[in-house]
Amino acid sequence: MKKILFVLAFSCLFAMTGCNVLDLSPIDYSAAGNYWKSEAQIEMYFNGMMSQFRGDYTSPFVLGETRGGTLKAGSSIEGVSLSYSNMVTNMLDKDNTGISNWNGYYSRILQVNHYIEQVRDNCEFLTDGARNAYLAPAYGLRAYYYFMLYRTYGGVPLETEAKIINGESNIEALYLARSTAEETLQFIKDEIANSERCYGSNQTVDKYNWNYYATEMLKAHVYMWSAKVNTNDHSGAHAATGASDVNTAKSALQNIIGSNKFGLADSFADLYNYGKKAGKEVILALYFNNTEATNAAGQFYYQASIWVNSFYDEAGNQLGDPLDLKGGGMHRDEYKESFVKSFDKEDARRSVTFHECYSTPNPATRTFGSAMLKYMGHVDGSVRYLDSDIMIYRYADALLLMAEAENFLGNQAAAAGYINQIRQRAYGAGYPQFATSDFATTELAILHERDKEFVAEGCRWFDVVRMHDASHNPLVFSATAAYPSIMGGTATPILSSSESHKLLWPVNTAVLAGDPNLKQTVGY
Repeated sequence: MKKILFVLAFSCLFAMTGCNVLDLSPIDYSAAGNYWKSEAQIEMYFNGMMSQFRGDYTSPFVLGETRGGTLKAGSSIEGVSLSYSNMVTNMLDKDNTGISNWNGYYSRILQVNHYIEQVRDNCEFLTDGARNAYLAPAYGLRAYYYFMLYRTYGGVPLETEAKIINGESNIEALYLARSTAEETLQFIKDEIANSERCYGSNQTVDKYNWNYYATEMLKAHVYMWSAKVNTNDHSGAHAATGASDVNTAKSALQNIIGSNKFGLADSFADLYNYGKKAGKEVILALYFNNTEATNAAGQFYYQASIWVNSFYDEAGNQLGDPLDLKGGGMHRDEYKESFVKSFDKEDARRSVTFHECYSTPNPATRTFGSAMLKYMGHVDGSVRYLDSDIMIYRYADALLLMAEAENFLGNQAAAAGYINQIRQRAYGAGYPQFATSDFATTELAILHERDKEFVAEGCRWFDVVRMHDASHNPLVFSATAAYPSIMGGTATPILSSSESHKLLWPVNTAVLAGDPNLKQTVGY
């Protein structure tokens, strides 16, 4: 198992803080002339970039899930205020943007830009093969960061130079307007092509570093988004391209599925078992270990001081500390009862994903609560370490994205086959088979399988923006795809038809004030 290395000697490269529109600040590079002299230094810098990538592990949840309609707003079952209220309720505006400074992505992009510049244009000691091997993951990583920005904001500033590292001190030279949505998406596609070109036949799988198959998964997501999502803009809006890009996504997915290097974990529980990390289903994950770094999964778990002996299971039995938290969490994120109970009890994903509880033993008066279990790490002596890996891409995603591609192309029988692979793993023998149906029914079935597979993995908001109803409108506007706020309530769409501008996020005013070339996202 390969671990991500911390590169303390070069921590200055990764310690930038936001001060202007692109979240950059000058630092002392008096020793920069002594760097980029050996492959060991290149590898050290790359490991530092991957450490930064791991440091971004909360972004998929924040950007890709909080707005997706599955989380509770207000207070947890313990009465603790829940996080991300503006995002969960989709109450975003120019004064309440939810996130700021482009979510910190430009400081990470700066480091990748510098790496690409040096490895591509300098480092004469490298052979062509070695140069490509070092560039391939960097192009993939830069494409990933920009795709996260694109799905969040649409067109964004396309900074591909490390200006500030290269000594640029003129603030006006650092100003950069937003590129159009179409230009931004094309740049991402070009970066993916660069990554593929540099990988060539090198398709080795390192599940804790960006690899060829991570590029192919990213490609599939990018081209499915391009095919199905219209992205508004002041100029140069992107119009969904349809079948041509779906076929490109399908080809990338076939490269993964046909590689025979991945498969569904035998048990859904194996995916999150600390003792079974980096299993056959994992394409790319972020490595956590208590000796290196732990994660913030405590946001999903109850506070032991409030919880113990105060809550009950479904049968009315009093609960102590059923998760053996050894001190407890914060419980700042909790899922809706209607969502949790949309899982059949026979579906293994329900008990693996959620611990369910009630406020009293009385069914007539009790309130439902839950804790999300995927990232519980392991216990060592008297301490629970929250050091489960965070999934970025896994094989189930490839199967369900392939189902979505086939459904779009009119191949509903093929789509049903991929859905049933997922269901068979979830239910075991006698699983409820999905029968071939029309486009809208199949699309909704795919969404619901994704809902159950990828809880807390940063997918739901992106899924309902990308996926369609019978009229090929995004499911974010569909009541059928929504979960009621309370059990038994009426489901309402996540966004109303008058809120289409909220498909993208607003830019916070401090960023706009810092660069006169920037414009606010359309509609805000």
